[in-house]
Amino acid sequence: MLKSKKGDRPLVLGILGGGQLAKMLALAGYRMGLNIATIDKEAATPAGDMTQTEFSNGWTNEEDLKKFIEVSDVVTLENEFIDTRILREIEKKIAVYPSSATMDKIQDKFVQKTTFAEAGVPVPDFAEINLPDDAIEFGEKYGYPFLLKTRLLGYDGYGNFTVNNQDDIKEAFRKFIGKPLLAEKFVNFKKELAVMVARSVEGEVAVYPCVETVQENHICHTVIAPAEVSEEIRRKAEDIAVACVKAIGGVGVFGVELFLDADDSVLVNEIAPRPHNSGHYTIEGCETSQYENCIRAVLGLPLGSTEMVKPAAVMINLLGTFDGIGVPHNIMEMLNFKYAKLHLYNKKLCRKGRKMGHITALGDDIQETLSYAQQAADALEWK
Repeated sequence: MLKSKKGDRPLVLGILGGGQLAKMLALAGYRMGLNIATIDKEAATPAGDMTQTEFSNGWTNEEDLKKFIEVSDVVTLENEFIDTRILREIEKKIAVYPSSATMDKIQDKFVQKTTFAEAGVPVPDFAEINLPDDAIEFGEKYGYPFLLKTRLLGYDGYGNFTVNNQDDIKEAFRKFIGKPLLAEKFVNFKKELAVMVARSVEGEVAVYPCVETVQENHICHTVIAPAEVSEEIRRKAEDIAVACVKAIGGVGVFGVELFLDADDSVLVNEIAPRPHNSGHYTIEGCETSQYENCIRAVLGLPLGSTEMVKPAAVMINLLGTFDGIGVPHNIMEMLNFKYAKLHLYNKKLCRKGRKMGHITALGDDIQETLSYAQQAADALEWK
């Protein structure tokens, strides 16, 4: 048992957020003998259901935040959109990883890209956009199409606008009125890749295999591990991911999303300062899951092996297809796929495109494993 410094009890890991990532972090923490505290803006979250120490008025509620800090020994997060002023308030009492200093470098996507570029990390050409004329100038310099993105609070494609001509620029400014923007050169990618990196308080680094991610409506749907790329590209992607985490002084676990361009160059799309969809497969697929290594990292414990236990792993995200109760109608057919692992997040409501769970399959051949995982996912009945 890891003992708390605040009394004769197990150490308490505080998690900012209570969703599925927090749930899987909590499961890893309980297995390691920790207690868990969560704070979110609502009750009965996937992780909150599992702990007696749930605070449901959110981190902007002064009383709940104070109580959360009092019971926690160290804090990590599953939500990268928390105002860093909140993180700095927590840091007055206990450690937060990733830190407010790290989050200051990545919450604003223009600052994030600038930080990476200054560190020599390859990123698509980009520019700060304040006026429509700035976007017109960017299009003249780098050509069409290009992307306009909101600098803050964008995820899963939300906050992105593909600009094909000057008329699109006007439409984008109407859509994003009053929001700070950046422009990015369009990347004609062959594959989207991702690498999970764990980095501990002590500076130890553990790197997971480079994977391929397949999107559905800008949401990660399928993860194929390892990515079917050359050894040179794999090594390049993993080295770039580590450089990203070091550039922001990151502690915890980070998902680095990358593009494999048509000319085999590897470019960084963005970084997630938390466990990530592209690392769900590590629960069954690797010697140490991304969740356990996140906990090890923020507690300053030795990091576990990231080696895969089988040659191939595939994760399929179960995305909502309707609006209603978030419980499958029938899981019997899916459970006949005896080598597929089902994870349901216990979200109370289903919405179209919402991440409701995932399925992971392991195997010896990537294409066979992909087919098996997809058949298992298709067998699940939601209505």
